Amino acid sequence: MTYEIPRNVQVFGEHIQAHQLRYHNRRVLLSKEFTFDSAHHLHQYEGKCKNLHGHTYKVQLMMSGVPDERGISIDFSDMKRIAKARIIDPLDHKYLNEVLPPMNTTAENMVVWMYEQVQEALVEEGLYPNIRVEEVRLWETPTSFAAVTRQWMEASSDE
Repeated sequence: MTYEIPRNVQVFGEHIQAHQLRYHNRRVLLSKEFTFDSAHHLHQYEGKCKNLHGHTYKVQLMMSGVPDERGISIDFSDMKRIAKARIIDPLDHKYLNEVLPPMNTTAENMVVWMYEQVQEALVEEGLYPNIRVEEVRLWETPTSFAAVTRQWMEASSDE
């Protein structure tokens, strides 16, 4: 296999201008995934999950935004920083029944809490006023997840 080596590395201000960095003005969806390990048990549940057990959880965080003048909606490293500070670090290798607010530690309850944590971080930081949390998914097993969307979070609770 033959590889071509670029002859000219693109130089800002010479080969590309500031007004060319943003290709479009459309809203785009960005996604980042994380994993963490935790233990929990469920209350008022008849089945194996009433006993203390653990999972390797996977969280998918989806945000949308219109790119700024550089063509960036939100830096993936900021998505990682927010998720790490608000979700991963507080929950990784922890007993969820102890560290989460009083709730049954179901995927359905936890995914809403996660959405709220990320949304709260975006509001508090104010770095990305154009960014919206669109969806959060929480896999409890490789084949089972719970999800919440912005539309559902913003709807009245009786819908």
